[in-house]
Amino acid sequence: MKKILSLVLALAMMLSLCSFASAEGFDGEIKVWVAEATVDFTKAQIENFKAAHPEYANMTVVVEPVGEGDAASKMLTDVEAGADIFGFAQDQLARLVAAGALEVVLDENAAIVAAENDGGSVAAVTLGDTMYAYPMTSDNGYFLYYDKSVVTDPTNMEAILADCEKAGKNVYFEINSGWYQTAFFFGAGCTLTYGVDNAGNINSMDCNYASENGVKALKAMIKLAQSPAFVNGSSASNATNLGAIVDGTWDASAVKSILGDNYAAVKLPTVDGFQLGGFGGFKMLGVKPQTDEAKLAACDALALYLASGEVQQARFEAVGWGPSNLVAQQSEGVKADVALSALAAQLNFCIGQGQYPGEYWTLATALGDDIMADKYDAYTDAQLLEVLTTFQTTAGSYVTK
Repeated sequence: MKKILSLVLALAMMLSLCSFASAEGFDGEIKVWVAEATVDFTKAQIENFKAAHPEYANMTVVVEPVGEGDAASKMLTDVEAGADIFGFAQDQLARLVAAGALEVVLDENAAIVAAENDGGSVAAVTLGDTMYAYPMTSDNGYFLYYDKSVVTDPTNMEAILADCEKAGKNVYFEINSGWYQTAFFFGAGCTLTYGVDNAGNINSMDCNYASENGVKALKAMIKLAQSPAFVNGSSASNATNLGAIVDGTWDASAVKSILGDNYAAVKLPTVDGFQLGGFGGFKMLGVKPQTDEAKLAACDALALYLASGEVQQARFEAVGWGPSNLVAQQSEGVKADVALSALAAQLNFCIGQGQYPGEYWTLATALGDDIMADKYDAYTDAQLLEVLTTFQTTAGSYVTK
């Protein structure tokens, strides 16, 4: 009788534990948006997650191809209809927070993220003192690809231009882009950043383009544009007679196919005695706020897993995305990747791209267009300073009062 009672009690305890696990789990549906190139990879990783977390074995995860460039705008259009977990680029963080599209990362998860990822990516997912997303990559930036049979000294812009002019090759640099243009200004020692409040509103600007360093940067761009080898652009797929191009990891395959055995990449060169800088960027995963606590817990757990070092390493091996995880960054495969190594070297001279008003990009394009139209070729330093003073004043006018 005692044996039977013991078996009954054991069975009751097992049923109780099963019921508890079921209550703690989630068996509904979660929608995930990721870049098209990572859809199959993400689906496989989700199955690994479910296998490792039986409390979520019965939930349905729908993975849809919405890339980082489109996810934020879609979420901002209709948060309720948007994905529960979605990838996006760091410059969209403030807008998504302001729209109520991001759940604050749990303290215990935030501690894991901060301990396991590089400082730049941790800063990129943080607004004020609050973490709002999970970093996936540290690979959104630009550096120099070059033809090593043509360019003898890739560390110096003047030497690169001389070699390419002699060989009849082109040097691509998109100087009318507010993203690439910062390579000159930031490298020369200038600053242009906007402050954002906790609601995502741009409330301040820190800029010193109207300075001696700003003039130095502007003169370097003018000189570059005057070279017969210069071509404005940053897309390797559209390049012809490629000698060198300032581009990112996303174009590594295109550059390899063009240059073949002469394929090479390094950090950006110096120009007029200063090291070119610029923006660094990151891809991250956000979790949408949920009314169902069990669903929110499932989303948090899945996002943490998809941003883990193990998955970042696997994602690099599958699609070549550069990890932000400190351990994954030290893997042999990552360190052997020519483009990622060049980017890693360049990120030492970059700042993370924060939130910038849409008008800034238009303003920067106009400045680059004027340079390429030879508008400033005969300007004195004093006149160039006036140009930058107007630029800085206009950039400051975009701050929300």
